[in-house]
Amino acid sequence: HAYFLFGGDVNAPIIYEVDRIRDGRSFVSRQVRAIQHGKTIFMCMVSFADNEEGLNYQIGEPEYPAPESLKSEAELKKMMVEFVPENVRASFMRDRHVEIRPINPQNPYQPQPEAPVYAHYIRTHDRIAIEVDEISLHQAIAAFYSDFTLMTTALRPHGLSYLSPSLQCASIDHAMYFHKPFRVDDWMLYDMDATVSASSRGLNFGRMWQNGELVCSTTQEGLIRLREIEAQ
Repeated sequence: HAYFLFGGDVNAPIIYEVDRIRDGRSFVSRQVRAIQHGKTIFMCMVSFADNEEGLNYQIGEPEYPAPESLKSEAELKKMMVEFVPENVRASFMRDRHVEIRPINPQNPYQPQPEAPVYAHYIRTHDRIAIEVDEISLHQAIAAFYSDFTLMTTALRPHGLSYLSPSLQCASIDHAMYFHKPFRVDDWMLYDMDATVSASSRGLNFGRMWQNGELVCSTTQEGLIRLREIEAQ
């Protein structure tokens, strides 16, 4: 469960301090602080546990078209390039570190009010090398891409996108729950919805599915603050 307190500096090193909160027979708890320029910019509580047999239940997986039938995010960007201002076109068209195939895509430069739901398929471009093929690496990569589009789900009912000039967006907190093992180099369905936007914040939920199994759940509260635009 992570809290983003201040923006980071990509040109400066980060010091991570880890406190051993609890070493139990079933669970291990750690608290992590990320420090930069002498200031705590990030805090996280992490709980570790071994897999064990027990009660097993999950909701039904949503039905969506197969990823092979969908256009990739890169292909969709090429289709909307005419709407992208030239001064940001290069950064907008840049490929992500992972492959994404949106199920209900939206043009971020022409957003329309929609239901607060979104979904896409996602996987790494390459197979994970056998030398580093550990479950912790798959979880770390999933944590990295779990932020993609999750917070913006709460913007959809308002006809806004993360590129709307009248909007200030930032992650406030982000939680992940790893239920079962998975592979990030195989297609993962990431299904998202938002339940409320209030007090300039939106609450979003996500579920990652693979081979019919609910393997990971996410929750994120994001800042979605309207700001005044100076008259031109």
